[in-house]
Amino acid sequence: MKEKDTNKTKWLHTRLTEDEYNKLQSQFKKTTCRKLSQYIRNKLFDKHLTVLYRNKSLDDFMTELMPLKKSLYALSNNFNQAVRKLNSMKQTDHPENWIISYELTRRNVEKQVDEIKNHIQKIGESWLRSSTQTPPSEGL
Repeated sequence: MKEKDTNKTKWLHTRLTEDEYNKLQSQFKKTTCRKLSQYIRNKLFDKHLTVLYRNKSLDDFMTELMPLKKSLYALSNNFNQAVRKLNSMKQTDHPENWIISYELTRRNVEKQVDEIKNHIQKIGESWLRSSTQTPPSEGL
């Protein structure tokens, strides 16, 4: 049995406008094809194309959550320092300053947690609204 020759020996040249090329590149980058030539052959011969979709609501959620995460880390660090200071205090030290610092830190932590809850609630509501709608089909 003869092996089928799979070498690509024929060239196809075409010219595109800048906009056409950008659109082609944009569509190509959404697929799992490793090379533009592979994408074009698959498209040209109506072969299967696997298109990757990004979850926009999750992307938006992560964009909003990252600054909150940094704030929580900073607040957590401040809280840990306050607790360490309390543990190292002598019996004769006055704990009033620590109590004031602790209360301020606790209020900041509660404020950040409430802010995170609100963001999660907004993203959840947005996700629920978008999941009940059918997305427009993209022509590739």
